[in-house]
Amino acid sequence: MRELLAIEALRAGYGQAVVLPDMTLRLADGEVLALLGRNGTGKTTLINSIVGVTRRISGTIRLAGRDITALRPDQRARAGIGWVPQERNIFRSLTVEENMTAVAQPGPWDVNRVYALFPRLKERRGNYGNQLSGGEQQMLAVGRALTLNPRVLLLDEPTEGLAPIIVDELLAALREIMRAGGVCTIIVEQNARKILGLADRVVILERGTIVHDAPAAALQADPAPLERFLGVAGKG
Repeated sequence: MRELLAIEALRAGYGQAVVLPDMTLRLADGEVLALLGRNGTGKTTLINSIVGVTRRISGTIRLAGRDITALRPDQRARAGIGWVPQERNIFRSLTVEENMTAVAQPGPWDVNRVYALFPRLKERRGNYGNQLSGGEQQMLAVGRALTLNPRVLLLDEPTEGLAPIIVDELLAALREIMRAGGVCTIIVEQNARKILGLADRVVILERGTIVHDAPAAALQADPAPLERFLGVAGKG
């Protein structure tokens, strides 16, 4: 597969704190990457650096060969970076449908396709963001990112704090997104077992550095690296 996202020798963090000392990572078009690690190992910082909301000290980020290192977050979004942060960041004073149409860009993912993926959102399309449950807000955050028609979709702890039945519904939707193809996905998740079945590849971070990079199938067959780096087999 063709290389889509290329992070080269990235040194980044917040203020004077360096969280990623020297990050190099490449992802292919359509690849699904599970990004694992204990709390504080740099997972969210890596996601935020791709989005453009950290302090970059050095290094480059390229999207489909285009250097996006100097672009603002809104410019990166238009270039093809879709982001679902831990905080969701939906527009609470807009309706479900307005949340999506406000940011939509031309492409295969439109509002109706998101409604087919998340029927709950269609039922609540006239509700304001602040009238939704936590699970519905997360679905909306994913749907809004999809209507940007991104080349890269970044999901930071998408199942955190959700009821098990909602987690199952969300994971089923993510499987459908992966099957549809056309987007490279990075998923940060605390519980590895939830996403190993979704991912093509797993990267484990420790102190802002990649300490393990392998096919997801290899970790499913032998969870020893999960035990070593995360402490509990299948759970980070």
